[in-house]
Amino acid sequence: MRLLFFAGSAREGSHNKKLARLGQKIAEANGIEAIFADLADYEMPIYQGDLEEAKGVPERARAFKALLGEYDGVMIVTPEYNAGIPGLLKNTLDWVSRVGTEPNVYRTRVFAISGTSPGYYGAMRSLLQLREVLAVGLGATVIPQQMALPGAMKAFAEDGSLVDDARQKMFADVVEALAVAARKFAA
Repeated sequence: MRLLFFAGSAREGSHNKKLARLGQKIAEANGIEAIFADLADYEMPIYQGDLEEAKGVPERARAFKALLGEYDGVMIVTPEYNAGIPGLLKNTLDWVSRVGTEPNVYRTRVFAISGTSPGYYGAMRSLLQLREVLAVGLGATVIPQQMALPGAMKAFAEDGSLVDDARQKMFADVVEALAVAARKFAA
């Protein structure tokens, strides 16, 4: 069983990249093969039907779909931009959905979502939208466990863990729930 972690942000100092990498470390510490993928390595133009018709699906969308297809479980960690999911993340999900019909990587693996932001809600509003896009729009199985981490600016210790032990445990529980669900889903 293998898990993939990525953030809906390409920014170098992204708190959501830190959280996704923490998820990878937690999985590995529990004997689970896991990687972190950076969307900065998968640049794609803004999705537009005429562009797709004229030039086809971008190679980076094909590459990202292939990467998703290698893992049984996927955790998406998203920031919140103006009470919603970032355009980069939505664009990535949309382009990947245009890469052929089989296999449907959204329906053949299990997903978990989490996020962090500097504000009080900790990306909760973007998680609501992301869950809807994944489950309703793309037909993905998304586990109910998630974490919205507020106060991102002060949430992380120097070693990448969370300074609040209760939140660290809560996030570890989400990673564990993803692993359990991915194992059952793949069986």
